[in-house]
Amino acid sequence: MRLRGRDLAGTVLALAVAALFVRLGFWQLARLRERQAQNAIIVVRRALPPVDLPMHRLEPDALRDRRAQAQGVYDYAHQRVWSGRTFEGAPGVALLTPLRLSDGSAVFVDRGFASSPDAAHVDASRYREGDTARVTGLVLPAPRDRGDVNPAVLRDSLPYAVLPIIVQVDDTVAARPAGLRRWPPPALDNGPHLSYAIQWFCFALIAVVGTAAVLWRQTRRA
Repeated sequence: MRLRGRDLAGTVLALAVAALFVRLGFWQLARLRERQAQNAIIVVRRALPPVDLPMHRLEPDALRDRRAQAQGVYDYAHQRVWSGRTFEGAPGVALLTPLRLSDGSAVFVDRGFASSPDAAHVDASRYREGDTARVTGLVLPAPRDRGDVNPAVLRDSLPYAVLPIIVQVDDTVAARPAGLRRWPPPALDNGPHLSYAIQWFCFALIAVVGTAAVLWRQTRRA
């Protein structure tokens, strides 16, 4: 059967859309492979021996996703509260406290989650951990999300230099104030890329099958 101009244009458009869907599906698979490769790097970095802070020869990118340990004095006067956090479904805040290091600089330490009904206000004095501290935790880039501490922005408002990283205290550290919960390490998963790829391939199949069905009906009518 010879296709009419309108039918031919519709068929070409449907096949072009199907090809686009297939391309998007393979793009999602490529992103999945990239994420898996990045996760493998993070696993290796987390398994390395902890880095001692302050850092003198390591760039922030070299510290990312590594464990670090530091000893110093907490500066509670310049503590920051990251509001709008949740832990196992409960609302609260994160407490980020500068730890003054031996060279005069400081690093912000994410000491954990404190419950707060409005996820904004909390009596931070209840969660003090003493002045001198030795912490071990995971080095993360900063800011991690909206509302998080950004050392670059705070550089001029603090009386000391601040390292451009966040140290998230290990959840294995047992000693902590009552009510303060340590964060687990960020989960390493494959994200939604595989499911997105399957969806795009399904859309492509629907476009092709649907077009074929329409053409078949028209052939039967003819």
